[in-house]
Amino acid sequence: MDLILHFIILGIAIFLLARIMPGIWVKNLATALLVALVYGLINITLGSVLKFFALPFIFITVGLFLLLINTFLLWLTDQILDDFEIDNMTTTFAAAVAITLVDALLGFIF
Repeated sequence: MDLILHFIILGIAIFLLARIMPGIWVKNLATALLVALVYGLINITLGSVLKFFALPFIFITVGLFLLLINTFLLWLTDQILDDFEIDNMTTTFAAAVAITLVDALLGFIF
């Protein structure tokens, strides 16, 4: 139940982020929930592998390299879903930072 609530809140955060931040477009709330689900699945699978192999860089940069990995994962999510668009990599990075913060907060709560 906590996992479902986590994804719902993350989807709402993505929806609100798209409304606030220029350069991000989400068709509707259902699409934002799908973005949260796809991003979460990619993060669990490919993200885990990337984070394992990038451990030295993550350690050296005191975790900041994780933001680059999350930016890549968000870009990949953008490529997979038609109703979710991010204009450029700068916007993708800023959105990844915001989503990472929300996701970390939700992970702390749940």
